[in-house]
Amino acid sequence: MPDPGLTILPLNDSHRPDWERLYQGYAEFYRVEQTPEMRARVWGWIQDPAHEVKGFIALDGSGQAVGITHFRPFARPLAASTGGFLDDLFVAPAARGQRVADALIGAVADIGRQKGWSVIRWITAENNYRGRAVYDRVAALTPWKTYDIKL
Repeated sequence: MPDPGLTILPLNDSHRPDWERLYQGYAEFYRVEQTPEMRARVWGWIQDPAHEVKGFIALDGSGQAVGITHFRPFARPLAASTGGFLDDLFVAPAARGQRVADALIGAVADIGRQKGWSVIRWITAENNYRGRAVYDRVAALTPWKTYDIKL
């Protein structure tokens, strides 16, 4: 069970400095080069009510930002439904093991239930063992492989 002092909130303008710090940590974790301009673009998406990408921030009992996640709807033609895709999830190293990820995933699942989505789906790196331990606890591993065509 997540810490009862943990609060999950939709991202708003006041969260930008903490979001920047956490999102930069996420990019560093996956060894992805990310510039301030790239973060500004994503922040713009999150703050645009018309854009599909939304986000949450996790605050611990003292109000310290300890995690973020981004999510969006996606069409599922074969299922004739809409699902939710959890794009990014990051918990500050000092807050890991406190079920912050569980709470963030739970908040996205709550949105999915409210919107009538049929599934919440995400991908992670094969070697993200700590994250996968959480995911194995809260979700079902699928047999699907992911492919990319670089454009």
